[in-house]
Amino acid sequence: MPKRFLITAALPYANGPLHLGHLAGAYLPADNYVRYLRLHGHEVAFVCGSDEHGAAITLKARKEGASPQAIVDTYHQINGQAFRDFGISFDIFHRTTDPLHVQTASDFFLELHKKGVFQLQESQQFYDESAGIFLADRYIKGTCPVCGHTEAYGDQCEKCGSSLNPNDLKDPVSVLSGATPVKKATKHWFLPMEAYQDWIRAWIETGSYDGMEPPVQAHDPAAWKSHVKGQCLSWLNEGLRPRAMTRDLDWGVPVPLPDAEGKVLYVWLDAPIGYISATKAWAETQGKDWKDFWCSSDSTLVHFIGKDNIVFHCIIFPMLLRAHGGFVLPENVPANEFLNLEGAKISTSRNHAVWLHEYLEEFPQKRDELRYVLTSIAPETGDSEFTWADFQTRVNSELVGILGNLVHRVLVLHHKYFEGITDRPLSCGHTPTKQAVEAMYDDLQQHMEAHKQRQALQAVMQLARHGNRYLTEMEPWKLWKTDPVATREVLEDMLYLLAHLSCGLQVFLPDTASKLQAMLGLAGPIPWDRELVWEKGHALQTPEILFQKIEDEAMEAQRAKLTSRTTAHAPNSKNMESKPKVEIQEAKSEIQFPDFAAMDIRVATILEAEKVPKADKLLKLLVDTGLDKRVVVSGIAEHFQAEDLPGQRVCVLVNLAPRKLRGIESQGMILMAETPEGKLRFVAPDGEVENGSVVA
Repeated sequence: MPKRFLITAALPYANGPLHLGHLAGAYLPADNYVRYLRLHGHEVAFVCGSDEHGAAITLKARKEGASPQAIVDTYHQINGQAFRDFGISFDIFHRTTDPLHVQTASDFFLELHKKGVFQLQESQQFYDESAGIFLADRYIKGTCPVCGHTEAYGDQCEKCGSSLNPNDLKDPVSVLSGATPVKKATKHWFLPMEAYQDWIRAWIETGSYDGMEPPVQAHDPAAWKSHVKGQCLSWLNEGLRPRAMTRDLDWGVPVPLPDAEGKVLYVWLDAPIGYISATKAWAETQGKDWKDFWCSSDSTLVHFIGKDNIVFHCIIFPMLLRAHGGFVLPENVPANEFLNLEGAKISTSRNHAVWLHEYLEEFPQKRDELRYVLTSIAPETGDSEFTWADFQTRVNSELVGILGNLVHRVLVLHHKYFEGITDRPLSCGHTPTKQAVEAMYDDLQQHMEAHKQRQALQAVMQLARHGNRYLTEMEPWKLWKTDPVATREVLEDMLYLLAHLSCGLQVFLPDTASKLQAMLGLAGPIPWDRELVWEKGHALQTPEILFQKIEDEAMEAQRAKLTSRTTAHAPNSKNMESKPKVEIQEAKSEIQFPDFAAMDIRVATILEAEKVPKADKLLKLLVDTGLDKRVVVSGIAEHFQAEDLPGQRVCVLVNLAPRKLRGIESQGMILMAETPEGKLRFVAPDGEVENGSVVA
């Protein structure tokens, strides 16, 4: 039966770009899970957004000499675009500076205040006398009491991941001035966490608690990851303490009370409510009721986060939701651990990271390759490591050698012997192959619902391995000589396998699944009903290469880039590129109209593209100019993959005198534009313009 799911992914701080650790920790597993749910026909709201308040934002603003609003505007756009470019299928990517969120957070706080949840307390807080301000948690650094790291922040140690209070730090100093802060009295609204200790322990350990009422549902504690429960129980065993839900800051959601000037909501009260406000904003555009997802016992809530956010999502936010009343609590919080990079922890301050926006620019059309590798090494139960060598090996050996090889062999052979026309409805006569298909569905479902995505992905790849073994055993290229009927049976058994394989691939490799389904002549996406059909005489499409090998040179360049900039400053909103931007060239000398009129520029379409041997920068293109089909050699190989170019609309200077490049006669020039970052882009017509149309 279809169900209703609310899936949240941790709100990324809008103070820097996204790196691979972010993807592996929260966003890719969330997206895989959402794709799985949607294929089953479930109703899903997948929400996220930028976390735009808190001291981390103001620190970034001070560092760059910009306003906090300018910082969050920049990174909200950058990160939102990176998510879209990578194909993360959020229903909405909201932001916590949106007026709807500010109102939602304010109303939530006021409801808790009205119910007497908070305790107004005067406490001694760190104060920077030279700066003249109280220091928020992120404005204080010191030695971590857990691991001894000397650069721990007042709210968290980034080395060991421990959640801290400023008072926990040894030898605290102000981030603003470097001076030792003093203690000064200030008033804040505290959440008395110790008052909720018994029920939160019961809920985490048993899945329920005394007096539990709808919309909260009992969950299965055995389904929670051991490190998630372990971190929560560690906190509970130490004894919960009151935690301030407000801060002395000038950037955030103002505390909506008359005696709270200069105070804002604590970011860990503010940010999780961003899930609620994002759902409200999305539901309004869809004609839905947001309460169906947050306030109904028919709804299942799952939070996808990194391990540094476990306590906030499993203890503090559930406390706030229950204290407010009327909200569901999470069925699961399948937090991942940390992804390391080339033998060291990812560090934004040292620029030791692979930034998502850079990957997408440098490896265009290779989203699925990264999805595959990050899912294969997902830090589900312990820290894992990304290396470029492993990336290359997995792509070349598994995607190219196993998956891509199987698809290409089956389709090429079927076209060769049977012109790509099937002789029977989609079915399989080979019992082991039928069993392998059923095993893929069963294993994939079991592992996805247990949040073991590495094993779920391997269940899909096992089906591809079965197909390769079967082809090797049957050798249809030899069988054809003696038994064409048996050859057809083998290949159409493999078409059955590929069709179902494409269904499993939809969870993890959506681009690849779409390409495979197009080659099979299937209309995707394919729902999870296992009832795939086509009739006798079904036409397969022309096979394409799914994956290209990753060359050594590309990996060497990435390792060198990482080494060269590790000690440099992290990217900021003024310099998002690791290489200098190209200056816009000055205008060239004036020409007369007849000079321009002499140029014959036509709209054209690239039909074929291939690399020119022993020429790193050159591609040989066959283009349809509307006048003829001609070869143009273009120096764009560093910016585009040859297999991605057929079908690309372009503008061509067709009356340029021919010239030979590496022994190939080039008959024209493709018009290109260079971005400020040095990337080439095609000058192409907007809309439906026929080949041969004159550009004037």
